[in-house]
Amino acid sequence: EAVFFPGGGGGLIAGIGIYIKRLRPDIKIVGVEPKGANALFRSLREGQRVTLDKVDTFADGVAVKIVGEETFRLCQRVVDDVVLVDTDEICSAIKDIFEDTRSITEPSGALGVAGAKKYCAMHGLEGTTSVAIASGANMNFDRLRFVAERSGTGTKSEAMLATFIPEQRGSFREFVYALSDAGIQRGVAKRSITEFKYRYNPTASRNNDNKATVFYSVDTESSEDAVRLVEELQEAGLETFDLTKNDLSKDHVRFLAGGHAEVQGEKIYRVEFPEKAGSLRMFLDAIGDDYNISLFHYRSAGSFTGQVLIGVDGGKKDGAFEKAVGELGWSFLDETDNIAAQLFL
Repeated sequence: EAVFFPGGGGGLIAGIGIYIKRLRPDIKIVGVEPKGANALFRSLREGQRVTLDKVDTFADGVAVKIVGEETFRLCQRVVDDVVLVDTDEICSAIKDIFEDTRSITEPSGALGVAGAKKYCAMHGLEGTTSVAIASGANMNFDRLRFVAERSGTGTKSEAMLATFIPEQRGSFREFVYALSDAGIQRGVAKRSITEFKYRYNPTASRNNDNKATVFYSVDTESSEDAVRLVEELQEAGLETFDLTKNDLSKDHVRFLAGGHAEVQGEKIYRVEFPEKAGSLRMFLDAIGDDYNISLFHYRSAGSFTGQVLIGVDGGKKDGAFEKAVGELGWSFLDETDNIAAQLFL
């Protein structure tokens, strides 16, 4: 039916694609790229080579800003489709490959499997034969840890949730009973709790909203079952938010403990920086003494770039922080209004 290739600069898919089309023109040639490194996808769609402004480096083997000139010419002749996958889907594919073969591929090496899973699901392909090219084993333990953490949400079977409960005695026990009624018990098949975090919120009493927030993850049977779970909790009177696809929650919030801080005028940012010595000093020198840092979280993902979650309080000029980070050439995202930040930070 189809052969699935990592995209990147286009060399692998162009070379093998030309050979396959010569022998079996009926076989589809499908490229697979990360959503944040989609140079081949955009170039084929626009009919010319496109240069990306920013490239996601998680799958560093395909992290190119522009495809090759000759390879693009060949790809225009032989590539039938390009599938885009996210980081979680790549991590899930690495896990699938390991469970089937006991081999560990790097993120770009698992793109073919990730794309094949998504393409077959999208097109309802059953009883057909497809081939995924698995290549590359440039993996380190920091990245492997990250892959293990994200592989559950990649299959959409692990739901990451936040639920409001009354900030009063006995409510936590009632919440646990409600979870049991919804079919969630630790270690029981079908649905089981994999992560659970709660911290007393003193501001709830002062603000008279009398609500605490619980952060937890649940292994479910499927993405449909995860949706049903949220509906069941809502029907039980528990206001619940699905954070499964919220990157701020997956990269930072799940590792933080403590609860809300009352910081006047606080802004929350995610900053992407190069993983090299001196980056923190460079960052602090750039923002100077204009800001008080109210939050800082960093965790290595074993990639060329890292992500820091930072809270800043004050500042002499609006937009000065963004300008300082921009002058470093680093990417950043204002997460102040992110639902996960509102609930937990």
